Amino acid sequence: MQSSLIPERPLIVSPTLAATIGLEEAVMLHVLSELLSHRGHSGDDGLDWVELDQHTLMEALPFWAMIDIRRVQKSLQDLGLILVQATKGREESWHFAINQQGTQGREAQASNSAVPPAPAVHATRSAGSGASFIPPNWEPAREWIEKCRQHNIPEAFVRSRIDEFVLYWRERGQSRFSWGNAFYKHVLREWRQEQSRQGASRLEAPMSPDWWPDEEAQDILVNAGVSRAFIEDAVPEFVLYWRERGVAHSAWNTKFIEHIRRQWAKYATSLSRDSTPRPIPEDWEPSPEVFEILRLAEIDEVFARRKLPEFILYWRDAGQAQSSWNTRFLQYIKYSWARQLNGLSGAGHEGNQSTAENGRQGVEAAYRRFTDRSWAE
Repeated sequence: MQSSLIPERPLIVSPTLAATIGLEEAVMLHVLSELLSHRGHSGDDGLDWVELDQHTLMEALPFWAMIDIRRVQKSLQDLGLILVQATKGREESWHFAINQQGTQGREAQASNSAVPPAPAVHATRSAGSGASFIPPNWEPAREWIEKCRQHNIPEAFVRSRIDEFVLYWRERGQSRFSWGNAFYKHVLREWRQEQSRQGASRLEAPMSPDWWPDEEAQDILVNAGVSRAFIEDAVPEFVLYWRERGVAHSAWNTKFIEHIRRQWAKYATSLSRDSTPRPIPEDWEPSPEVFEILRLAEIDEVFARRKLPEFILYWRDAGQAQSSWNTRFLQYIKYSWARQLNGLSGAGHEGNQSTAENGRQGVEAAYRRFTDRSWAE
């Protein structure tokens, strides 16, 4: 009695074949063998062919999407186990054949459909032979070396891996259908690792005394608003710092870009917040924010600009340095505006001098007290 849990004929895959070429590849190979036994026809090349379209493939392999079917198919083609030809005049339709010369016909395949015949891999064994242990004097056939060279792997590198490959598998005592395929995969893996090791060792280098950032790195910084003179001045310090530490690095240009960006940000911030006292320049002008503050305080801008020459002249004659001339100018204009509103006579900086005009000392002191903003300096 057939179980309801298994409503259709199950797939049976050879474990040894799956271990040799991969489980997915073994499954597809078995399904193709089944399709060949029912729908195949003999070709002039001695192979059995079957025509399959995309819909039929997806029905035969319902557990895969079409992209997975194409991926496994490509893997079998790369291994030389199947042949695929596009059907003339029909899109999304192909002819498939198992690459095994001297098949015994569809009848023999049907009688053996439970376990599909493993295709011949000419590099390691002849058709009809089974899995075998690796011999002590084993060497890959020429076609496997050529497949390695298609990946730009030198033949000397391929041959240098034969002895260790043979020794490893002889000690493990495992049998395989295709030692050539196993060796091919082993060489690819070893080559990738070797390339990674060589790449890392070539790229990492200590800082040299004559190191200079590439033009591309300098352009990146200049485009970010960094002065080229600032970049050039920072190079000797950068080189000295890393030479003293003896550190090897693979991307000095990237490290230099990060360093300059940090240093430039600090430099730009220090310029915008410089608190160093300086004498007032002859052509000094208040910043636009000063007049914005005065407008908020309802102080006429024309009045403030009329007082500017007097303000500059006074402080140039005084020869004093201030850390913020904007703040000092705000204090002066507010004080002068307050005096004007209250009808006080006199102008200029006479009120700033504690020894001048004793008659108005009390009034001016009161105005200083109410308009003092020294706490904001």
